Amino acid sequence: MEEAHSGVCGAHQSGPKLHFRIKRMGYYWPTMVKDCMDYARRCQACQFHANLIHQLPEPLHHTVASWPFDAWGLDVVGPLTKSSGGHLYILAATDYFSKWAEAVPLKEVKKENVADFIRTHIIYRYGVPRYIITDNGKPFCNSLIDKLCQKFDFKQRNSSMYYAAANGLAETFNKTLCNLLKKVVAKSKRDWHERIGEALWAYRTTVRTPTQATPYALVYGVEAVLPLEQQIPSLRIAIQEGLTEEENAQIRLEKLEAVDEKRLEAQQRLECYQARLSKAFNKKVRLRSFQVGDLVLAVRRPIITIHRTGNKFLPKWDGPYVVQEAYTNGAYKVVAEDGLRIGPINGKFLKRYDA
Repeated sequence: MEEAHSGVCGAHQSGPKLHFRIKRMGYYWPTMVKDCMDYARRCQACQFHANLIHQLPEPLHHTVASWPFDAWGLDVVGPLTKSSGGHLYILAATDYFSKWAEAVPLKEVKKENVADFIRTHIIYRYGVPRYIITDNGKPFCNSLIDKLCQKFDFKQRNSSMYYAAANGLAETFNKTLCNLLKKVVAKSKRDWHERIGEALWAYRTTVRTPTQATPYALVYGVEAVLPLEQQIPSLRIAIQEGLTEEENAQIRLEKLEAVDEKRLEAQQRLECYQARLSKAFNKKVRLRSFQVGDLVLAVRRPIITIHRTGNKFLPKWDGPYVVQEAYTNGAYKVVAEDGLRIGPINGKFLKRYDA
């Protein structure tokens, strides 16, 4: 088996092909198929250079937010083209219920900038959230942010490494914001920091697919008055001009009283949307989990997407690692032989190692 699999003429075949090759040469023994499968599965070279696993190991887990500003997703966009003001990054936050978004340009991403943004743009404007979701970057995971969480009594949840879907709303908003900005910036691309407010307004006044409502309406109870409605008066503007102060105040009051009903309807639409996503997502799931103490290999990072000189011969997997801790929703913390701890890392990027 060793000679046929990895010898002079060995091609590191899979188990069935190894069995067929040995049988074709005229050899046979009773446990031939099982032995060939086991040998090919334990081959070191085959395990480290095996193809990436694209099958999803866990069903979809939703981030549940039942009221505006209950949960926020934070992320950093950049580095971008340096603006005329010296800005390179955008720090953005998105509310998981209403899809309301806040964003500021930054020259550099420091923990002080992140803490100030959370305090002034989220807490002082919309109240203390129940929790925020961030990645594992140093600007988000540090003692300053921990003190802020303790001071205002809210929790911080971290998405697993390399798995953008764990904070999917923030990643989606980042893409939308960049798409909006690149269509309105000047030819030099250096005025994008001045266009963020305009892009945010456009995002907030556009119907979001999950809720079938605009973030502006879910937050304030009425739709924003757009410039077009002033140039060519819309029906509501035309009606409003003929009302007395008392009648206008009464209509505003009725709309404010209906805010809770609008939010409940948006919550129902959001749950239906998530159910449809789960149904489609879970069809592709093939459950794969690990226990504490299991030996695993991790996808080599960063994933090689550009074929540079020498990269084609690098292994696709690193390890072996030992599973030290198993979190909920398919995340794990693994430790290397030298004691280096890695994680949390999603089970999508792990596979079992056969010693």
